[in-house]
Amino acid sequence: MKIDVLNLNGEPVEKIDLPKVFSENFRPDVIRRAVIALQSQRRQPYGTDVLAGLRTSAHYHGSRRYRYTMMMRDMARMQRIHGGSPNMAWRARKVPQAVKGRMAHPPKVEKIWAQKINKKEKRLALRSAIAATGNKDIVKNRGHVIDKIKTLPLIVKDDIESIKKTKDVEKLFLSLGLDGELKRLDKRKVRAGKGKMRGRKYKEKIGPLIIVDKDKHIKRACENLTGVDVLNVKNISVEYLAPGSLPGRLTIWSKSSIEKLSV
Repeated sequence: MKIDVLNLNGEPVEKIDLPKVFSENFRPDVIRRAVIALQSQRRQPYGTDVLAGLRTSAHYHGSRRYRYTMMMRDMARMQRIHGGSPNMAWRARKVPQAVKGRMAHPPKVEKIWAQKINKKEKRLALRSAIAATGNKDIVKNRGHVIDKIKTLPLIVKDDIESIKKTKDVEKLFLSLGLDGELKRLDKRKVRAGKGKMRGRKYKEKIGPLIIVDKDKHIKRACENLTGVDVLNVKNISVEYLAPGSLPGRLTIWSKSSIEKLSV
């Protein structure tokens, strides 16, 4: 199948063969599994202090027919504080149901968060995610505004790798018919919940992904564009192609990066 290669003005200048990877079957289940596995491998184990709730002199006398026994009394058989002020005497400690006691089932650092995934399954997910970027229905269902785009994937000449200024990137998006996408990226939503207090008040949109063979200046030019990422074709990842395990991200390819996929 032939596909148009566009210049920086959005005009077709030549046609090239589309790589076979774009004919891969769409497997959202495998894509989701691969994304979760990659994210889990970065998760840092955490746990509580092993002595939390146990730093106390509270103890229990459980022998029967003993002078200082704590049995046969109208109180629960718990480890309690002995002596001290009248307000603190016989206060239960250590047990989970007591004030300042330990947790019943605390998180432990021994827990293994990383999930395993087969190599062939991981490669299938990557191929399927790449193929999803060439399906207009899947890209549109993800929320991207692509009404003015006739065919996908979007392939641009290698001149895109040499763009130095942000305004030139915006001009490129307008020439490709992505003015609606830029308007969508301008909107941001106030997060629901306590995340507003923790340095992440706003939720920003995920925008186009630009994949190049050589990053000359384009990555620096896209730094100030919300939701726009630049990736080298050698470092292509399912997480970038399907953020949040939702496939169909709008992707702009340079001609050289497409040729690398055909190898």
